[in-house]
Amino acid sequence: MNSTDLLRLGFSDIARHLQNREVSSVEVTTALLDRIDAVQGELRAYTHIYRRRAKAAAEAADRRRARNEALSPYDGAPLSLKECIATAGDEMTLGLPTKKGDIAAQDAVMAKLIKDQGGVILGKTNVSQAMLFHESRNPLFGETKNPHHHGRTPGGSSGGEAAAIAAHMSPGGFGTDIGGSVRVPAHFCGIVGLKPTANRLSKQGFGAGVPGQETIASVVGPMARTVDDAAALFELVSPEKCAPYDPRVVPYPLGDWRAIDLQGKRIGVITTDHIVTPSAACQRAVRTAAQHLEDAGCIVEEFEPPMAEDIIFTYFAALSADGGKTLIGRLGSGEVDDALTLLLRSSRLAKPTRKAAALALGVVGERVAGRIVESLGEKSVAELWAITARARKLTEDVFALWRHRGFDAVITPPHATVALPHRTSRDFAIGGAFSMRYNLLNFPGGVVPVTTVRDDETTRHDVSQRHDKRAAQVDAGSAGLPVGVQIVTKPFREDLNFALMKAIEQRAIMGDDYPRGVL
Repeated sequence: MNSTDLLRLGFSDIARHLQNREVSSVEVTTALLDRIDAVQGELRAYTHIYRRRAKAAAEAADRRRARNEALSPYDGAPLSLKECIATAGDEMTLGLPTKKGDIAAQDAVMAKLIKDQGGVILGKTNVSQAMLFHESRNPLFGETKNPHHHGRTPGGSSGGEAAAIAAHMSPGGFGTDIGGSVRVPAHFCGIVGLKPTANRLSKQGFGAGVPGQETIASVVGPMARTVDDAAALFELVSPEKCAPYDPRVVPYPLGDWRAIDLQGKRIGVITTDHIVTPSAACQRAVRTAAQHLEDAGCIVEEFEPPMAEDIIFTYFAALSADGGKTLIGRLGSGEVDDALTLLLRSSRLAKPTRKAAALALGVVGERVAGRIVESLGEKSVAELWAITARARKLTEDVFALWRHRGFDAVITPPHATVALPHRTSRDFAIGGAFSMRYNLLNFPGGVVPVTTVRDDETTRHDVSQRHDKRAAQVDAGSAGLPVGVQIVTKPFREDLNFALMKAIEQRAIMGDDYPRGVL
């Protein structure tokens, strides 16, 4: 194979070719490192590139295979990791100047499992500062660009990972997600990403934007260009492998997702949540994917997302419960990205001031903005407990409604728009409500690409509120950008999630407008 052919291989393809001895790990790893060298300067997807150690790991894998002593089916397969996943002897900063020079003493469980099975880690990928907004930019490593359009963000906070995969700088890897941080970049960059149920995979040894905040759990999930590759990555670090090292992980296996019969599976179809109207392209993608699932034997029906506003404003209330004090402490006197300044300012407002601001916004017709402001800010311990109780009750109520309707899954947009222009996430966090919702509910969500934006889908007419105006700015000039859909299943049903995403992918990939990687 020539270098271009090697770069087109996905993670599972590479593993298969290695097992069949049709390629060597050195050949694939070298091709990927050369690709990184060629485009890293423009895209800035990586924070650390492990040229010497990746080549050494590849050489060792080839020697083991030559002796018939491969450590696993994935021995010698390259991949990448988000910057917040600890690897022994390396920095883990989350883009915070105050953490520069902080060296991880040992590998995260995920990194250990990858190394123990012979995985070749190419490097670490970029994040939003403190991993708290839907771009990938910070004072330490700069701004990552979307491979499909350099004027747009790849999303965040796992945007460096998504950009690297979409640009064929990596065949796949892992990101983390507490508010769409895997799914939104997957959608923006035209790749596959999965947010599993909390503690399906180990996050022991990870850096956290707000350490100790557990009302809404951060999770780790696979990212790749195909569903098969994402599933292979999940199996690489499966719950059964994580559980001996992490007491929070239940060793409940994924199961044979390829054997699932989709005939008669009932799917709820959500095209809007009545908070932010999704772009025309995002709504079309959901309808197209729903048709693909119907063609696969599923029963699809329209569904109004229940308690949509209560869920999202409970989400904001929980994450801001300390009034931004933890984040302020972590930022110290270092440089702060503009995207965090509005969050910090709103979180630090006194409660009477927040209420007055929310009331004023409501009077001028900015109801959603007013509710966001009102939900932010410091709470007492008793208030946080009440928020947590509310979050758990919302989960129970949504689960009960799914059971009543007989739903096995729902399909929704991952975000209200496609990829944002750089530096526009600051006042558009609400655009990510479609993903954030399922972090609070702790339902697994996967994103799979479906189509690209058409020329006639770039104009938005309803601009009655400020978030609608921002969405209209995003829509303008978006023709050709990737559009994904989000599949959400019940907790611990990642197997069904993969099966449904695969059914969509098999049909969507046949279309001329299917988003493909940039090579």
